[in-house]
Amino acid sequence: MSPMTLRPSRQASSPIKVSFEFFPPKTPEMETTLWASIQRLAPLNPQFVSVTYGAGGSTRERTHATVSRIVTETHLKPAAHLTCVAATTEEVDGVIRSYWDAGVRHIVALRGDPFAGIGTAYEPHPGGYRQTCDLVAGIKAIGDFEVSVSAYPEKHPEAASLDSDIDVLKAKVDCGADRAITQFFFDNDHYFRYLDRVRARGIDIPIVPGIVPVQNFKQTANFAAKTGASIPDWLAARFEGLDNDVETRKLVAAAVAAEQVIDLVDRGVNEFHFYTMNRADLVYAICHLLGLRDQSVKVAA
Repeated sequence: MSPMTLRPSRQASSPIKVSFEFFPPKTPEMETTLWASIQRLAPLNPQFVSVTYGAGGSTRERTHATVSRIVTETHLKPAAHLTCVAATTEEVDGVIRSYWDAGVRHIVALRGDPFAGIGTAYEPHPGGYRQTCDLVAGIKAIGDFEVSVSAYPEKHPEAASLDSDIDVLKAKVDCGADRAITQFFFDNDHYFRYLDRVRARGIDIPIVPGIVPVQNFKQTANFAAKTGASIPDWLAARFEGLDNDVETRKLVAAAVAAEQVIDLVDRGVNEFHFYTMNRADLVYAICHLLGLRDQSVKVAA
């Protein structure tokens, strides 16, 4: 996708569907921000909201507490992230069963980053699930969960090629994955080329584009470098000179993300997964531009 003029999208052929990703808070202040964001976005009636899971289960208790609170205090459907890293099969299965007991029926199954950090070699736990496809099969064996997995339009950074990375996705689907959510990207052509190759392999589950509103360009660029997502020159130019100008940066970020999702809608996409970074303002604005409205507000006749 190249720069374009922001414009209203054509009416999508199907209703727009959205989902939101959050991460478990570390401090009381972060918890306040998270729940303010959840309350702000909940009236948009997302399909689900996902809660991330730290490397090696480092956020296990906080993830479970956040998911459980979503179940008990909101009408939202939570999807709990779960990884294979640094845990035995029995330990992971125990987490899966605890989610079922808490009323969770959707899990985002991931291999997880190497325990020593991104850029180091991944080593499966000798007594654990080796790869995501094994985890997906294990989840499905325990309960009738909906299972989402990851997908990489520009390939996973550890994959030898895009074709081999699609082989990995195919294995996850064969083990029962119901949906794939992509790593974020900024050039929509990457997504559509990837979708063509995935469909050519006979993979027919939804491949939902992951969208990240750029809260902080430098942080996003650093994360993109670690995850294999490219940063177009035109995007870097949009944020040039705004390191210390938070308000203008927000306006630019909203415009960039809106351009991207409107272009995707114009090209037939009707489902989006937003990486919120636990902040609602940009995501809410983008959803408004997509035509979503607060369902708790009664419009007078």
